[in-house]
Amino acid sequence: MEVIFIKDLKNQGKKGEIKNVKEGYAENFLIKNGYAVIKTKENLAKLEKEKKSKALEDEAKKKEAEKLKLELDKLVLDFKVKTGEGDKVFGSVSLKQVKDALLKAGYKIEKSQIELTTAMSSLGFHRVDINLYPGIKATIKAHIIK
Repeated sequence: MEVIFIKDLKNQGKKGEIKNVKEGYAENFLIKNGYAVIKTKENLAKLEKEKKSKALEDEAKKKEAEKLKLELDKLVLDFKVKTGEGDKVFGSVSLKQVKDALLKAGYKIEKSQIELTTAMSSLGFHRVDINLYPGIKATIKAHIIK
């Protein structure tokens, strides 16, 4: 019996995948628990419609990420830190501080999207990468001042 997976099931199938499985397994487990539906013309049409809408949604997200990248690449964030003798910085600027500064600047970026290339524990400019979309990465400058 051919089924269309509507949810991911570990070691069995991914959402949108069509597989041939035993009839008892399909009826008693996959369909009963909502992991799959029987392959019919209606269900195939529904699957194609979902794929098209997901592709359009992904394209919109990608365009938005590219637009945001252009804005973020020009951004410079200033961080005021305490320094000791010889302009030695106490501690370093954290991901949370970067996230909060971006939020203040009007950008809603998740902490998991921010990537620090080096520890920001010295005065001057530092590079901060932000993953906006797979394959689209913005780079902002963080200016550490005393």
